[in-house]
Amino acid sequence: MIQGITWLLGFQLVGETLSYASGGHVPGPVIGLALLALFLLATRRFSAAAAMEQSTGKVADGLLANLGILFVPAGVGIIQHLDLVISMGLPILVAILVSTVVTLVVTVWAFTLAKHLEQQWRRKP
Repeated sequence: MIQGITWLLGFQLVGETLSYASGGHVPGPVIGLALLALFLLATRRFSAAAAMEQSTGKVADGLLANLGILFVPAGVGIIQHLDLVISMGLPILVAILVSTVVTLVVTVWAFTLAKHLEQQWRRKP
């Protein structure tokens, strides 16, 4: 388990370093995860990579199984400031609804654009 978390944190550190060096346009954990995925794909044939994949998989499963614990502080914060949430309830509700609708519209637009581009790409000889 120590080995798996070391791999995950190592790739996150590399991702954070690259993110900082490039101006921070892409979050470091995203870069680290992409590098980890590429590394695992590139070294898939080696037996050492299988052990690494197994150890990081166990750690990732453990993190995902306990992900709910990470949301407890947010819930406690909401309860602590419940009077503020109630007094600002309408603006919060409007912000949630508008952002949800905008997210859905942009997601559908991006999907249809990607599908259209894929169809055009497949038609080319």
